[in-house]
Amino acid sequence: MIYLASPYSHKDPEVRFWRYTEACRVAAELMVGGAIIFSPIAHTHPIAKYGKLDALDADFYLKFDKEFLRFSNGMWVLTLDGWKESYGIGVETNFAHEQGIQIKYIDPTTLELTHEGA
Repeated sequence: MIYLASPYSHKDPEVRFWRYTEACRVAAELMVGGAIIFSPIAHTHPIAKYGKLDALDADFYLKFDKEFLRFSNGMWVLTLDGWKESYGIGVETNFAHEQGIQIKYIDPTTLELTHEGA
């Protein structure tokens, strides 16, 4: 199982929605290609909306995300705009290192994987 990390939080709800749809699109393409993907953004964005939860409470969601990450075989970081500044990706990356989980970076356009982010 691959944990697909991607940026989400932003003050503009349209940016958050775009990041959500991009995470879903890339996850779908990877799944069609045979990868077993868990995308925390695809999972929690609708839950936050329909559960009337604070979509920007990163620490709340990171408790759950770390548990999924713990059982993953790898973490792929979707390099959408804002990924380098993302608080959540920083926490997830540190946690993955602590757990010995390999991290790769995936280009949202080409779906090319690298060992270092762009």
